[in-house]
Amino acid sequence: MKQDLLDNIDSPEDLRSFSYTQLSQIAQELREFIISIVAVKEGHLGASLGVVELTIAIHYVFNTPNDLLVWDVGHQAYGHKILTGRKHQFDTNRQLNGLSGFPKRAESIYDTFGVGHSSTSISAALGMAIASKIKGENKQHIAVIGDASIASGMAFEALNHAGVTDTNLLVILNDNAIGIDPSVGALKEYLTNVKKGTQKRENIFEALNFAYSGPIDGHDLNALITELERLKTIDGPKFLHVITTKGKGLKSAEENQVVYHAPGKFDAKTGELTPKSGEILPPKYQDVFGHTIVELADSNHKIIGITPAMPTGSSLKYMMAKFPERAFDVGIAEQHAVTLAAGMATQGLIPFCNIYSTFLQRAYDQVIHDVALQNLPVIFCLDRAGLVGQDGATHHGVFDLAFLNCIPNLVIFSPRNVTELRNIMYTAQLGIDFPLAVRYPRGRGHITEWKKSFSTIEIGKGECLKKGEKLAVISIGPIANTISEAIGESKYTNAIGHFDMRFLKPIDENLLHHIFKNYEQIVTIEDGTIIGGLGSSIIAFANNNNYPQSISILGINDEFVEHGTIPELMTLQELDVASVKAKLESLLLSFNRS
Repeated sequence: MKQDLLDNIDSPEDLRSFSYTQLSQIAQELREFIISIVAVKEGHLGASLGVVELTIAIHYVFNTPNDLLVWDVGHQAYGHKILTGRKHQFDTNRQLNGLSGFPKRAESIYDTFGVGHSSTSISAALGMAIASKIKGENKQHIAVIGDASIASGMAFEALNHAGVTDTNLLVILNDNAIGIDPSVGALKEYLTNVKKGTQKRENIFEALNFAYSGPIDGHDLNALITELERLKTIDGPKFLHVITTKGKGLKSAEENQVVYHAPGKFDAKTGELTPKSGEILPPKYQDVFGHTIVELADSNHKIIGITPAMPTGSSLKYMMAKFPERAFDVGIAEQHAVTLAAGMATQGLIPFCNIYSTFLQRAYDQVIHDVALQNLPVIFCLDRAGLVGQDGATHHGVFDLAFLNCIPNLVIFSPRNVTELRNIMYTAQLGIDFPLAVRYPRGRGHITEWKKSFSTIEIGKGECLKKGEKLAVISIGPIANTISEAIGESKYTNAIGHFDMRFLKPIDENLLHHIFKNYEQIVTIEDGTIIGGLGSSIIAFANNNNYPQSISILGINDEFVEHGTIPELMTLQELDVASVKAKLESLLLSFNRS
């Protein structure tokens, strides 16, 4: 596809050489370029299409990279990447060894702050602005944040601080009324009224000591450039309210903004999604959660569903549709979600708090202080546990086993399959007197016929999946399926036993005593970090009970894992079938020689 003007832009300096009248064509070419690549390579589409004009205007007016630009979350930064020297690499976006799907400091001088989780931009930009002031540097500092992200507590903490400084900070609110799902809450209603001109109360941002301007049309380049040029001359904290349309320029993305946030492959000209295979596939874990909680809530009126801004991704949307009075999207507010669940639990309700594993990190104090310390029966359903693929290091859910393992009172369960996910949810809602964390992966399970009669799961009870003669493999979670396949392909099948602990805490000590008394070699395998998880717990058990066997730990190495497909990343971590098989056979051979 010919890009007459965009072909000549490899940096913002190149962009600034064009006249005002040429910028609209550049915007059209940039939008077409993003669509053409994402249609084939996949990625986050709607957010970047919505800020094409804003991206051009910022880099046109401000002297980036000397002026520091911070994007919140980073879903919307594709245009930024293309204009800052990465156009020719953009087809590697989110692929193994390619560009990151989010701004990343190691990737470009124009990526001033690494992002992926929401609501960090104002704090980071304020920190940069204070640093510039201390060093006596004359720089502009710009944070671009969406209306969903700015409702988060951290963003308000930063606004509260920034408002009493005299720093050169510009906060640009990209207001399109949607994050991944539609924005929710009182602030969303306030912004809606501002756009309608019906807001009669004091401007909330002016009340925080920001010089407020807007709202202005975020697709009007002349208006954007004129206002940004004016704001450059104003000292102190400033706030620009910009109205945009997510998915702008692709009709289907504008009309179905949730689906086209990250639509997968589609036709670049029509926007039509690439048809899925007609093959009957096992269900996604998230959908099993979503349908099961509705099934349980239908007969148990104490069940509550909570998610921080991920009703579609978590599939809590099904409960929100059927039981809207008992299912809550609280916005990007993980801390609030956890403590809200704790409050409900004190009153006899049964809260299922569904949070992506990587986002629970943002509510760690609340898990400890508000739930575990008080031993409240909150049920945490941790979606996207383990490696998640192309979203990369900011989104892998590989730390949960380790950071939850050290918390007293908390029971930790990882289902081997979707049937076990259903059964632990059923067991929990029958009545527990402790907090429970249930972690499960992104993607599909291994069982097609999943909707079976419920049965209870005994807390703290593991399972023997296969008996063996010499070497015992101890696993937790769905990685058991990889191990079973590896053992089945091994020429030493009879020598290898396989045990699924199911519970990291309380760990099944009776089963562990049986394993250590009957097997000469022990291997632990998990899809979490080697440090602090299952392997660490097994070593501690062996040490406390004076078992002499050496223990090999397989899991995620002590490093941040970058982006790539899940199979690619599992191979790199040597957790794929072939690598596991080779490791087990190597251990058996070396032991036999000794």
